[in-house]
Amino acid sequence: MKKINILLATFVALILFNSCKKDAIQVIDTKTIGAQIKFYNFSVGGPGVNFYANDVKITAISSATGAESISGVAYGSVGPLNNYASLAPGAYSFSGKIAAAIDKDLAIGSIPATLEEKKFYSFYLSGPYNTTAKTTDGFVIEDRLPAENLGVAYVRFVNGISNANAMDFYAKNTTSLQETQLASAIAYKSGSEFISIPEGVYDLSARNVGATATAIPRAAVSFVKSRVYTISSRGDITVSTTGTAVNRPFLDNTINR
Repeated sequence: MKKINILLATFVALILFNSCKKDAIQVIDTKTIGAQIKFYNFSVGGPGVNFYANDVKITAISSATGAESISGVAYGSVGPLNNYASLAPGAYSFSGKIAAAIDKDLAIGSIPATLEEKKFYSFYLSGPYNTTAKTTDGFVIEDRLPAENLGVAYVRFVNGISNANAMDFYAKNTTSLQETQLASAIAYKSGSEFISIPEGVYDLSARNVGATATAIPRAAVSFVKSRVYTISSRGDITVSTTGTAVNRPFLDNTINR
């Protein structure tokens, strides 16, 4: 019995010693994760913005001098780029406010949403920017991220084009030429679930529901296994996709995880 007690005391001492080491593995309390949100500036013709939750600035870009840039998150850009911003769960008014010196901090779009603990969300400024009223549309959707899977990638489609019909979404493997439908009848302001897909390079296609012709293409997009991606449409559906117009319909590729 005495020998067992000595062994137990030694074991406890080792645990206490390792827990005090600088490089010791620490257990993270998942209760502190909170809610997570990502911001998209897809307002066609709109200015660069800083994104806010109520009156708290969540995204801003620094200039070379270290001061806040007046460009903000530009059209077609996302913030944070590779991660999410963490917020306490609760009710918020999310907005994009002009970053430029003229009309500085004027909110061009505000959307209320309630965030829940340990859930992920995306806030989109979308639709055409009204240059007279200085307003734009927007929406918030939940990002129902899948469980981690090291063997496949996951992809979903979000329809961010205000004048587009509901759309189907396809991915065609450039090696096997196998085409997979990943989303069906996704209306403006909505998104599909994340669907697993083998790692590879794919040609993407957003189409009007039931159509065979591609409305919005994007070629040679790489999906890496264990990653999670959102493909979002943005722009003006009436503009040709073959040119270089900034407001042309386009499929944005953002990594969620």
